[in-house]
Amino acid sequence: MNMQTGKTLSVAETALCEAYDHAIGELPGDGAVLAARDTLISDFKDAGLPTRRVEAWHYTDLKALLRAVPAFDAAASVAKIGPLVEGSTVLSVANGIADARAAADGVTVRTFAEALSDGTAAAGLAARDGDDAIGRINGAFVRDGFVLDVPAGTELEAPLEIQTIQNAGQTHTRFPATFGASTKATVIERHVAGGENAAFVTTVSDIALADGAEITWIILQAQGVADTHLGQIRITLGTDAKLRLYIVNAGGKLVRQEIHVVVAGEGSDLTLRGINLLGGETHTDVTFTVGHDVPNTTSSEVIRNVIFDRARGVFQGQIRVAPDAQKTDAKMSCNTLLLSDEADFSAKPELEIFADDVQCGHGATVIDIDHTQLFYLMARGIPENKARAMLVNAFVAEIVEELEDEPLVEALEGVVAAWLEKHA
Repeated sequence: MNMQTGKTLSVAETALCEAYDHAIGELPGDGAVLAARDTLISDFKDAGLPTRRVEAWHYTDLKALLRAVPAFDAAASVAKIGPLVEGSTVLSVANGIADARAAADGVTVRTFAEALSDGTAAAGLAARDGDDAIGRINGAFVRDGFVLDVPAGTELEAPLEIQTIQNAGQTHTRFPATFGASTKATVIERHVAGGENAAFVTTVSDIALADGAEITWIILQAQGVADTHLGQIRITLGTDAKLRLYIVNAGGKLVRQEIHVVVAGEGSDLTLRGINLLGGETHTDVTFTVGHDVPNTTSSEVIRNVIFDRARGVFQGQIRVAPDAQKTDAKMSCNTLLLSDEADFSAKPELEIFADDVQCGHGATVIDIDHTQLFYLMARGIPENKARAMLVNAFVAEIVEELEDEPLVEALEGVVAAWLEKHA
């Protein structure tokens, strides 16, 4: 007699499956959306949360790290906060519910709940591949967000801030954004904790830049000390499109931020800059892939990490150059300040090159503060903790200053300074 036992689900996996069964009757969507959700949750039940046996999750064993998932809390409330940059147009999502009443001139904005209800969102509710745990969870549970359409030729004078605040329970949002030809805009995707209760947050942004678009997109993640944040941004660049993407992680207990870029148009350029500020016993993973699929394209990625206490950080970066993508110029570096003997950082830069005429390279460094520089500052009467904070701030400041937008630079420098005041 042969006995086959079913797969044993973890506490978190069980909680997610039960949450879906309880929520499916009230989740927005037509028949096509419901079918897509059912497929995603079925695939999730089969695959479960990824472990270190899955190569893409080798340094972030989500099944072991995600030990519990809070239930939905419909009664949770949050207080509004001001924009990161004064004068920005703010699109607010409070505990997963979007408010589209504010909109910049010339930008079409609708809630993602509307796109779910009329079925237009169904095609996007699909996992990228068999290892896409974030896409599966988010697609199964997503309730709201914003759909942005910036028409060709539009130039936004002030930043557009997508502001998500959550206090407790679960929040699942999506932000598809399409930028027409020759558009220029700055978008701030800001995730902030609204209270001390633990939250489980997933978010997916789909961005398409048409020919000649020049966009700055900033993701600022500042969740609470007990929160889990699983984020994913998917990007397609058209001909001569230019994207400056900034990722700042300054919060969260368990964080995974994925960036997936397809360089599909000749002459396009990607600039990625990342700052990860890690303290306590947090775990933050930034996983990045870029595919250069056509000739004459460029990309540059620089990640700076500052790690205190018993925090653990991960950076996985992969540059892929297709056989036809001649004249590709792609460079990637990951630099880490490891400021504690108990802290840990794993870096995995990769190159896959199938073209001959390219310039590609990558590198990674891990260092401590230069004690000569520390002595120099302390010899001039600066207390050690302040001197260390000054050196750490200088380590990340040059990344922020590349933005060349004074109000935005000042705002991000303020975020870094506030975090260092608590941890340095």
